[in-house]
Amino acid sequence: MLLTSHCHRPSLPFPAPQQLSNSQPYNHHRKRGTFTTVHAQINRRESGREESKPFSSSFSPSPVTQFSTDVCNARKKMVIVDKYIVGTFFASLMGFFILYVLRQKTTAKHRRRDQFQSRQHYQIRNDPTTGECLPDSGSDVIIVGAGVAGAALAYTLGKDGRRVRVIERDLTEPDRIVGELLQPGGYLKLIELGLEDCVEEIDAQRVLGYALFKDGKNTRLSYPLEKFHSDVSGRSFHNGRFIQRMREKAATLPNVHLEQGTVSSLLEENGIVKGVEYKTKAGQELKAYAPLTIVCDGCFSNLRRSLCKPEVEVPSCFVGLVLENCELPYANHGHVILADPSPILFYPISSTEVRCLVDVPGQKLPSLASGEMANYLKTMVAPQIPAELYDAFIAAIDKGNIRTMPNRSMPAAPCPTPGALLMGDAFNMRHPLTGGGMTVALSDIVVLRNLLKPLHDMTDADSLCRYLESFYTLRKPVASTINTLAGALYKVFCASPDQARNEMRQACFDYLSLGGACSTGPVALLSGLNPRPLSLVLHFFAVAIYGVGRLLLPYPSPKRLWIGARLISGASGIIFPIIKAEGIRQMFFPATMPAYYRAPLVDEVSDSAPQESK
Repeated sequence: MLLTSHCHRPSLPFPAPQQLSNSQPYNHHRKRGTFTTVHAQINRRESGREESKPFSSSFSPSPVTQFSTDVCNARKKMVIVDKYIVGTFFASLMGFFILYVLRQKTTAKHRRRDQFQSRQHYQIRNDPTTGECLPDSGSDVIIVGAGVAGAALAYTLGKDGRRVRVIERDLTEPDRIVGELLQPGGYLKLIELGLEDCVEEIDAQRVLGYALFKDGKNTRLSYPLEKFHSDVSGRSFHNGRFIQRMREKAATLPNVHLEQGTVSSLLEENGIVKGVEYKTKAGQELKAYAPLTIVCDGCFSNLRRSLCKPEVEVPSCFVGLVLENCELPYANHGHVILADPSPILFYPISSTEVRCLVDVPGQKLPSLASGEMANYLKTMVAPQIPAELYDAFIAAIDKGNIRTMPNRSMPAAPCPTPGALLMGDAFNMRHPLTGGGMTVALSDIVVLRNLLKPLHDMTDADSLCRYLESFYTLRKPVASTINTLAGALYKVFCASPDQARNEMRQACFDYLSLGGACSTGPVALLSGLNPRPLSLVLHFFAVAIYGVGRLLLPYPSPKRLWIGARLISGASGIIFPIIKAEGIRQMFFPATMPAYYRAPLVDEVSDSAPQESK
């Protein structure tokens, strides 16, 4: 008996075989798996090609039933497996991510350790017996020279936490005849650096402006200090006392070390300055290393040729005297006498002393030993100075303490060198007529301090060199204004056989005597209170045009027109070469220089690096 009832048949996951026909084949694409074998078995049973097996009480499922059951179980297992696959996938992804993060942290840790170990190369001390370099707390910066720029820089960097080593040829008090007048702009920089107390207790004198003398006439030019604190003014003093005060203050910092020695050369390796070689006071030759070496060894620098292209000019020399127990015509003012052939300066350097600087054009001076110099001063210079100073001037000559110094001018022409930097008079000089040298040096220190402040590691010399190229651009507004004014004023104030030049000289005196903006504008430029190159150029040509106007009034003539044209031409010939040497683009359009926007280096050495090395 054939089994025809569906009640004894287990339910299938697909229609019963009786319901299938050849005309309506089962769409096996709807389900997973291939059911061709099932269709073949059903067709054979319906056609009688396969005998039916009797049904017994112990039901034995047919192959179709068994296969259907296996399919159901497989589908359930596949669902379970699918869930495991998704979870495994996300777990693996998370594991890879965690592994990547841990790998990055490990790499960064090794990088910091390697960089810190490489920085140990610069941490040295010198064995006093052999001169060999041994590991020590080391130096971040070596400063060559402890003059105005070097001492101020040592204190500034030391206060910021740098380990500074200063090597100075002579640590005794200097005795110079220049570097004695600090303009108000320079005093403001001194306050910004925290060194304003260095002008105290050295009998420094306040300077409130200038007095200008020419052909028996005089005019007073006051600094425009109305917007500043009452303590802000110029200062004049003995240069050596001022420097010693700054050295003493720098030495109070535990991370600043001053030592006496003469630096003979820079130590270079693969084009990178690694440090210096120097000779101690005892004559021992040693070496010192640091990531950054700053050369501030003054106007007679023997190291500048390695770091720049010096074009030094010596337009004149100063003959220095100290006048004692005399009163200046205008108290607390510098005095400029437009003498023949060149200017004479007077300014107080203590409560009882007045410095006199006589400018002598050229490099050849009358002999001191033979008495030619004393005779020159008495016969050529003394008759041109104010009567109030005459007796003290003659007494100073008779005393015989006459000193001379060449006046040097050198535009800044840096050659960026990894591991080294030039500053002060070793880098840039101008005629000392306007007393702007210390103002430029202190302004440069402020710029450099601000550039180095965000950096904690300076061992990458190439990157540091590229970054510090912005120093040469950022310093330009102050430096180029004072440099240009000093060079232009000296040429204008010197007497000349050329009538046009003499007209320019007279026009300058008359223009400054007008008062108002005609005097405060140029004096603000000279004092460093308004370092704007464009303002300087406008005032300079205003003087030239004023001179032409003087010539053409009350009525013009061909001769006066010709002199006026030569005056304008001469004025252009004075200022444009100075501007060209300073750099037109850097001077007037510093924001167009790529280095102007150079960002600080990314400091990859964390503060924990020293702890990791323990």
